Amino acid sequence: MKTFKKSIVAIIALMATINTGYSQNTSDIKKLSDDERMEWWRDAKFGMFLHWGAYSIIGGERGDQIAGGGAEWAMDKLDYTIEEYEKFPRMFDPQLFNADDWVKMAKDAGMKYIVITTKHHDGFSLWDSKVSDYDIMDTAPFKRDIIKELAEASRKQGIKFGVYHSIVDWHHPQAQGNLFPNYNAGQKDQTVINPEFPEYYKNYLKPQVKELLTNYGDIDVVWFDGDWIADYTTEMGKEMYSFIRELQPNTIINNRVDKGRKGMEGMDMEGNFAGDFGTPEQEIPATGIDEDWESCMTMNGTWGYKPDDTKWKTSEDLIQKLVDIVSKGGNFLLNIGPDGYGRFPAQSIRRLKAMGEWTDANGEAIYGATASPYDMPEWGRYTKKDGIVYAHVFDWPEDGQLVIHKNIKLKKATLLVASETEISTNKIANGTVLKLPKEAPDQSVSVIRLELR
Repeated sequence: MKTFKKSIVAIIALMATINTGYSQNTSDIKKLSDDERMEWWRDAKFGMFLHWGAYSIIGGERGDQIAGGGAEWAMDKLDYTIEEYEKFPRMFDPQLFNADDWVKMAKDAGMKYIVITTKHHDGFSLWDSKVSDYDIMDTAPFKRDIIKELAEASRKQGIKFGVYHSIVDWHHPQAQGNLFPNYNAGQKDQTVINPEFPEYYKNYLKPQVKELLTNYGDIDVVWFDGDWIADYTTEMGKEMYSFIRELQPNTIINNRVDKGRKGMEGMDMEGNFAGDFGTPEQEIPATGIDEDWESCMTMNGTWGYKPDDTKWKTSEDLIQKLVDIVSKGGNFLLNIGPDGYGRFPAQSIRRLKAMGEWTDANGEAIYGATASPYDMPEWGRYTKKDGIVYAHVFDWPEDGQLVIHKNIKLKKATLLVASETEISTNKIANGTVLKLPKEAPDQSVSVIRLELR
């Protein structure tokens, strides 16, 4: 097993002096109010999640075994010992990785921010960490700081940049590295603990978070995971939240920094928990929620690269999910699992292209929009912005008659993609009928702009 190359004393001394050209003096930063801090995120609506690491080499397979669930859990699901798994970071050499290309694909898809896994549960770090030698610079042959390259590419192209970081660590002996073969036993059995976890939290987890928050410029989102283990307490979560806000006062932090979320539903239980937004996972709330939230979702069934998983969601389904989420007041964080060479799967690229074409034409009805003030119609969804209501039609009526909500005081209706063509209307008892063209402008979702009186 790899040894950690710094003693605790050396780590603490080193953390005080780290400077890679990005360190910030927080006293010079204008501290925004919570609404000001959240404003860009609330307007953005659409982001890219990137699950990538040494597990991307494995692809969720070991001989004739296939990992159940996500391929990023290969170390646990395929029963690798720490020593067996360490060969994959030593092989991780993604020569086809190009940060500018990745960011451009996100931008062209209509995404406004990126969140990358800096360290997943396997413990391998994608940046040049001075706290550990189990990272991209010391263990892997690649010898390039992936987080640095993506952060710079994002800023260059005007995309917000965020970091995912796992509280869980299956490699570190003071975290879960002593639980082989079931590294994640503590997820379901809260009696499984490591009494040394507080030392890991103080001398490894927090110093690594500090590196990410001080050496790579503005970090716009900090996305935690692994909050389910009993070792991690709500006191630690609140301390971590305050620690991060001291380092970067204007960053946005998800609710998994604390212990309050209700499972995959992602929203907080009643109580005082730290975190700026809820995190529904692989699901969309049935109705709107009067809090900030973001639904994270895969394109197929796994977060990490897994060629065996061919159950891809259609582009139409993903576009409709984006609309559904925005209509309920949320954000959509859509995942890509690049392979071990640094390539996006072709299936992901095709879906990103389709979503980019749709958002390019219909972005007015998405970015900066708020939740619908009306009940969900059978034919689609509503969003609202600046006194305009947008009717997103999933099921184009065969007879060309679309009934909109009776509380919409309509002044004028036009197709968003052909705004010069006004749609004729007819008032009826339970609403207003729009007389639409026979053919839908878009097979995924067609948008009608409803100007209010």
